[in-house]
Amino acid sequence: MVEQSGFAAEFDYGRRAMNSDDKAGSEGVFASSRGDAPTGGRKTWSLVYEDYRPEQEGLREAICALGNGYFVTRAAAPDCAADRVHYPGTYLAGGYNRLKSDIRGREVENEDLVNFPNWLPLTFRVDDGAWFRMEDVDLLSFRQELDLRHGVLYRDLRFRDGFGRTTRWRERRLVSMAEPHLAGLTVELTAEDWSGQLMVRSALDGSVTNCGVARYRELAGRHLDVLERGHRGVDTLLLRCQTSQSGRGIVQVARTQLYRNGTEIEAERTTRVRKKQVAQVISCRIEEGTPVVIEKTVALHTSRDWAISEPGLAALRTLGQAGRFDTLLAAHSLAWKHLWETCDIQLEIPATSQIELKLRVHVFHLLQTASEHTIDLDVGIPARGWHGEAYRGHIFWDELFIFPFLSLRLPMLARALLRYRHRRLPEARRAAQAAGFKGAMYPWQSGSDGREETQRVHLNPASGRWLPDNSYRQRHINSAIAYNIWQYHQASDDSEFLYTYGAEMLLQIARFWVSAATYNPAIDRYEIKGVMGPDEYHTAYPGVDPDEEGGIDNSAYTNVMAAWVLTCARDVIDLLPGVRRDHLCEQLGLSLDEVDGWQEIACKLRVPMTVEGIIEQFDGYDELEEFDWDGYREKYGDIHRLDRILEAEGDTPNRYKVSKQADVLMLFYLFSSDELVLLFEQLGYPFDHETISKNVDYYLSRTAHGSTLSQVVHSWVVARTDRPHSWNLFLRGLDSDIADIQGGTTPEGIHVGAMAGTVDLIQRCYLGVEMRANVLHFDPTLPADLRRIRVRLHYRRQTLDIDVDHDVLTIRSGSLTTTPITIAYRAHYRDLAPGEECRFRLLGLQERDRDENRKYRSSAGANITTNKASPWNGA
Repeated sequence: MVEQSGFAAEFDYGRRAMNSDDKAGSEGVFASSRGDAPTGGRKTWSLVYEDYRPEQEGLREAICALGNGYFVTRAAAPDCAADRVHYPGTYLAGGYNRLKSDIRGREVENEDLVNFPNWLPLTFRVDDGAWFRMEDVDLLSFRQELDLRHGVLYRDLRFRDGFGRTTRWRERRLVSMAEPHLAGLTVELTAEDWSGQLMVRSALDGSVTNCGVARYRELAGRHLDVLERGHRGVDTLLLRCQTSQSGRGIVQVARTQLYRNGTEIEAERTTRVRKKQVAQVISCRIEEGTPVVIEKTVALHTSRDWAISEPGLAALRTLGQAGRFDTLLAAHSLAWKHLWETCDIQLEIPATSQIELKLRVHVFHLLQTASEHTIDLDVGIPARGWHGEAYRGHIFWDELFIFPFLSLRLPMLARALLRYRHRRLPEARRAAQAAGFKGAMYPWQSGSDGREETQRVHLNPASGRWLPDNSYRQRHINSAIAYNIWQYHQASDDSEFLYTYGAEMLLQIARFWVSAATYNPAIDRYEIKGVMGPDEYHTAYPGVDPDEEGGIDNSAYTNVMAAWVLTCARDVIDLLPGVRRDHLCEQLGLSLDEVDGWQEIACKLRVPMTVEGIIEQFDGYDELEEFDWDGYREKYGDIHRLDRILEAEGDTPNRYKVSKQADVLMLFYLFSSDELVLLFEQLGYPFDHETISKNVDYYLSRTAHGSTLSQVVHSWVVARTDRPHSWNLFLRGLDSDIADIQGGTTPEGIHVGAMAGTVDLIQRCYLGVEMRANVLHFDPTLPADLRRIRVRLHYRRQTLDIDVDHDVLTIRSGSLTTTPITIAYRAHYRDLAPGEECRFRLLGLQERDRDENRKYRSSAGANITTNKASPWNGA
């Protein structure tokens, strides 16, 4: 829980005013937020850049983007247009449109996340001079701050123009978390050594296109038809557009007002209409040393919004009811305060560390991608957020890394995102039928209607060639959806969701896996062929044309997950009330005999293993060539995209024992060792404590980390055996986007899955949180540099404040009316009712090692109490 402190709504830069002598840093640095320091220190709430670097603008535009779960606007400067340095972008959650393109004589169709009209444009000029652009002036100082605590972007510039005039531009910007259809910015403009006639130009720009990803630029990118542009009243502009194929109407209205000493200026205004833009030029006198404050407030509505008659009327009404910027800021800041009270993570770490701030950057972007405003939208959560055009805004398996955070913090939001999948169940069933399967086959990439959105060809920037894309073969997405459903149920105990939506999806996914499995009498096993695993580098066997015989056979991850789904589906059948079970089975044409037949497949799916106990990634993996890792690192340096490097050389990763990201090791990420022992025992394969360590060592040395998710998974799987290594991987994961460690991908959109994964490493991995058999298990293993964790979790209608260090775990339940829950630490079980507190004395490292080597965990060394009156009770 964040410690509450006062917040001054006024624009107070006085306490840290900049001048031309301010020292500029070379990287993003970390500074205090204005106002009193919250719990955790003053340097953990603001991401600050103290110089202007054109080559980093794309990265900063993504990292400092502002959003509210309904739309996101990149942190582009309001005086810029899209060029080689800047890329303004505003993206609606679920705002898709389809276009066809001709690629080397082949027609391809793609559904894109649309870059909607740019509401930011705001600039000025003096007398008859040129309009201000940062690139055209002598920049004396620059500071950009993303205030995470209040969700505000600050930009502070001092510059000198070609006439020797010195001006200061101090800007605040928000996308309202209180009112999802509002955004605004305010600029305090100060003439430091001149006076003159000030002309301000404020605009709405509908000429934008999708061109933010270089490798997509050969594809069609003009998605908007501008239908109307003009003004309403003296100070309000209106722009009406519609997407060309999906027919979504959008209306933006903008009000721009000028103030001097708190009083609105009676300024001269001229509206200028171009083909796809509308602008207003506002003129007034500016005197040396007397600031002019410009406020631009924007309302945005679409034709698919709830409870409106028409988006234009709704936008004008929303804008008309909006107050001045500080009024919007107060409500917006309060909304963020409430979010942080639910979602913050507090760490006790070395004082010089930036870890807590980086973690909050990740939580911040998670909440901007999906918030309470998302609950009533029919959207999923895209792999790259709503922050850019990479992956076209599509929904992948990254939800697997995102749902643990949401299910244990904002369960209603997790429920809403699962409903996105249920609404597309009919399309998944059609896809399965078209491919010759039963049940439901969800797409690897999903967008508006649930059809497969994976592109048929993709561009390799390293070679310039367009290549077939077989990633649609990643059928394991179906198991990820089933896993998310079950984990949500475990966290929330939301039986109504399971009965009404979740069970149907699980059963249809189980049916798909049954129909995808074929029996091989020679080995008395079922096999699943022609798929791709999470690795993604292996699209076919060596020497095989991926278009002709693509995919690999018996992906270990795919098959084990399929076995788990079939077992879980049988359990869900048993959980359903009799009447609901009967109705659902009748609806699906599902007999209990059919369900009973699933057990044989769940016990006989093939999992390739070597005699040394290595789980082969797929059939034939062990026969592939070893890769020259050292040679390629020496030759190329950065080899995280080996697939592109090898293809450019005329080679293919299909020949080698290389992985883009964790594949087999995903099993150790998703399941505890106890669960894996049971799964492999069910499948009839040996599995012991050494199996995990051997496989972790084997695959760690053969992984290129070509995905930001890879650092997260590998950090998790070594957390119990090599905490320093886990911690280092966690730290690298924290930098995935902030430092753009993949060299240019973050400007195209953040990596929401990796951000959520780093949060989950703290929330579940280092806390040792597992949800099994209606019990919330804890087994903390804090790395040496992580001295203490404090989080607030929501589990089965209870609010739990968790506080753990290296010695003691304390769990406090908030006071409310609900039923007790069962919690456990190393097989010590206690019931915890609302208002109660429980403490566990943690085992030391040597005790823990001895304990983990026993077949059954003993109670030695653990002191447990559950007592409202005396929470410690002498432990």
